[in-house]
Amino acid sequence: MQLSRMNTWFASFFLAAALSVPALADANPALPGTLNFVEGNVSVDHEGVTSKSVGSTTLEAGQSITTDNGKAEILLTPGVYLRLGSDSSAQLVSPSITNTEVALNHGEAIVEVDDLYKQNDIRIVNGGATATLQKKGLYQFENNPAVVRVFKGQAEVQAGERQVKVKGGHELALAPENTKLKATGFDKNNYEAADLYRWSSLRSQYLAQANVNAAQIYYNNGWSGPGWYWDPFFASYTFIPGAGVLYSPFGWGFYSPAYVYAYGPRFYGGPAFYGRPGFYGVPHAYAPRIGTRPIAPRVVAPRTGGFHATGGGFHGGGFAGGHAGGIGRR
Repeated sequence: MQLSRMNTWFASFFLAAALSVPALADANPALPGTLNFVEGNVSVDHEGVTSKSVGSTTLEAGQSITTDNGKAEILLTPGVYLRLGSDSSAQLVSPSITNTEVALNHGEAIVEVDDLYKQNDIRIVNGGATATLQKKGLYQFENNPAVVRVFKGQAEVQAGERQVKVKGGHELALAPENTKLKATGFDKNNYEAADLYRWSSLRSQYLAQANVNAAQIYYNNGWSGPGWYWDPFFASYTFIPGAGVLYSPFGWGFYSPAYVYAYGPRFYGGPAFYGRPGFYGVPHAYAPRIGTRPIAPRVVAPRTGGFHATGGGFHGGGFAGGHAGGIGRR
């Protein structure tokens, strides 16, 4: 009986998938400043945006995004997300992929860096100081009082003529009384229960699930290298790396199409799952059969006959035809 219900679910799902292709037209090629998720009351230069604006609204240089009782996620360079907490505002100063700068006007923001090239120059301005993100990791910025907090990774903070390196597990207070500008350690457990941190972790998980969808179908339908790819089922862009697998600072995996093709999830009468048996609520019946290394079907979703990614490094389009109910977390 359970298997029959699941087969019915899959038939309905793939029918819905076939009918959802026009949703691709809602997304523009992703650029730094592209709105990727919105929750609650959010505006761009005082003009309200909604979930319908995701994928089609991109901040231009000088524009600001503001949350009242809400949150927002915008894309920076491929593999880098900026998430804005409630009652916060940030301005996109420079949208170039080799010169990306955002200023936190007030409130708080988290930046997740899943992939970073030496040519990238990503800077966050906060409290009169500029933090350059030098490594993959997770960074938090608070204003009033101004703080740069590094959960993982490394940032170089320029405050006036002084430069301070802030490594993982350290924070730098930018208040006037911190005249020595010395980074100090902090207890990560005190912040991991905070609203924006938990929201960012959940968003990272959703995007990793979307990555599995997109990577499976793009293997046969126009994958053209690492970048942002639109997934209509999650109604947002996700990141696909150029090779192998990389992990977000929250531990969720992002897979290249070739890796998913060779080592991805296998269907067992239900949704595909990445994860260890019983891990994070993944049922044993659907978990990978050989240790923690899953095996993939050769084609999980139907071919769509020509929905291809566009752009060089920032990609849009594509039809993700399989839904991953869970993913592996390192």
